[in-house]
Amino acid sequence: MSENNQRTRGKFFRKPKKRTLGILGIAAVLGALAYMAAGSGLIEAGGRRNVEFTQLAQDAVPQTIEADVIPEYRDLERALGCLVDGKVYVVVTRGEKPTAGYDLAIEKMKLEKRDGKTNLAVHALFTEPPAGTAVSQIITYPYVVAETGLETLPDTIELVVKYEESNIA
Repeated sequence: MSENNQRTRGKFFRKPKKRTLGILGIAAVLGALAYMAAGSGLIEAGGRRNVEFTQLAQDAVPQTIEADVIPEYRDLERALGCLVDGKVYVVVTRGEKPTAGYDLAIEKMKLEKRDGKTNLAVHALFTEPPAGTAVSQIITYPYVVAETGLETLPDTIELVVKYEESNIA
């Protein structure tokens, strides 16, 4: 190789410093882990993650929630959290309804960081009685309770509602 080629080669094809390679390697590993977590549904864009939960049958709701929480909040449309025996439960209430036929279900929960605090977004499906169908003329207070996989209560809980007419005729 001529002297000019060596000088040119030295200018444009320098060996990267070990420190640069280390930083790039760490960034690549972190990027791959984030990609895998996003693909598995654990983390979404914006630092959100899905929360595992089990919606409970009425007879499986802890007595403390049934006796103390439901009567206090049954008139409101909201989501709230309760810590009972080391487990975090989420209660979603629809408020007072004039007839039977109103129902609800929790579709998903997402935990996210906002301004250094944790927020739990509870996505619920509220179903309405079908128009024109006969329903019992009785005041009802629909609610649902879910046991979550959380270990601590979030700082805030947000109810995100989607309304739908019931398919039951």
